[in-house]
Amino acid sequence: MGCSGCSTGRGNHNENNNGIPAGCNNNGSCGTTGGCNKLNVFDWLGNMRLPDGQKACDMVEVRFKNSRKDFFKNVNNLSLVIGDVVAVEATQGHDIGVISLTGELVKVQMKKRNASPTEEETKKIYRKAKQNDVDKWQEAQKLEVSSMFKARTIALRLGLQMKLSDVEYQGDKSKAIFYYTADERVDFRELIKLLAEEFKVRIEMRQIGARQEASRLGGIGACGRELCCSTWLTDFRTVSTSAARYQQLSLNPLKLAGQCGKLKCCLNYELDSYVDALKEFPIIDNKYLQTVKGDAFHQKTDIFKGVMWFSYKHEPSVFIPMKAEQVKDVIAKNEKGEKPDDLVPFVLNLKTKAAVVEHTFENVVGQDSLTRFDRKDNRNKKPNHHNKNKQHSKGPQNNPNKGTPNPNQQKPKPQNKHQGPNPNKPHNKPNPNKPNNHKPNNNKPNNNDKTS
Repeated sequence: MGCSGCSTGRGNHNENNNGIPAGCNNNGSCGTTGGCNKLNVFDWLGNMRLPDGQKACDMVEVRFKNSRKDFFKNVNNLSLVIGDVVAVEATQGHDIGVISLTGELVKVQMKKRNASPTEEETKKIYRKAKQNDVDKWQEAQKLEVSSMFKARTIALRLGLQMKLSDVEYQGDKSKAIFYYTADERVDFRELIKLLAEEFKVRIEMRQIGARQEASRLGGIGACGRELCCSTWLTDFRTVSTSAARYQQLSLNPLKLAGQCGKLKCCLNYELDSYVDALKEFPIIDNKYLQTVKGDAFHQKTDIFKGVMWFSYKHEPSVFIPMKAEQVKDVIAKNEKGEKPDDLVPFVLNLKTKAAVVEHTFENVVGQDSLTRFDRKDNRNKKPNHHNKNKQHSKGPQNNPNKGTPNPNQQKPKPQNKHQGPNPNKPHNKPNPNKPNNHKPNNNKPNNNDKTS
């Protein structure tokens, strides 16, 4: 979301970028695809010619900040393409927007939103935006962030239970729309007076829901992709916890809730497939499979493999897999008063060669260990490389039976500090040019005779 229509790149707060978004390298003109704009529509009819004699559609779709779009009539027959900045009619004054869709595909979009081109309330396009219009539009965009923070401060001072999430200025800098969310009805009449005195513009307050707020602000979901509501999803259908139950998901609110705090919309995407697959399974409803060995209760179900797991009451840790057809046969026998001897023969008829497996706890990753982050003290276990170097410098170890030196063994102390060579100092070699006048000391040990 870095083009001129989203909340991050639209404001052009950096004066050095000249309105060019950073990241997509499209320089603000994304062609017929619309690039990374929110709720983008691909014009797959853009390169097709109209039949002879058919008049082109005079309705265009104009995009404003974030996901706000509206349809306008091209009364002056201007040559408009996707990406043009235009001045359009507003309730009071004029607004500045970007063309997001033209041609015959606009009729399809208007049909989806139940908008009719013959209505009298349909607004019109005045002209293509001039440089003065664009400069004024960008000045208004720079005021949006600071205005939102000031408005939040005023709302907190008045003690209003509401959350201001976004601010949008009109293109002619004469009106500001404040979007907010609230759980209850809020009396913001005093707030409007203070905001009008502060910003010297007309103020409009619009309440939106939690999902509409996430759609406007955008973000990254748990799947790693951009939020569906801010890219392509326009209709927010009701999502209930039964959708998670049908898909056998854990009813964990932290995992099932999205960034809006409501249940994720993607829970409805595969719900129909799960409902159709569950029609092939028998209805258990806390029933037991009665056998001679004992009663077995239902543990879990693999919907797409068609396998159900049962366990005996006296062996709850032993899971017995069975096909859905075999479970129906056992239920039919129980209704007739018959009881099979055991469920194990049904397991042997599985094509996947399933076996009775007793599930036990296994710490595979080690993430349940409480001491995995403790620092282990291995200072006494480190090998003494310095002593090894000393041993190698004294001579080769030719005795294979000689073991490793005991670190606890005390080294013998020399009787005289001046006797014996210092292993840390290099030995002075005799100078052949000088005569050797002194006699050798027979009491000093010879280096060649010293054992390693």
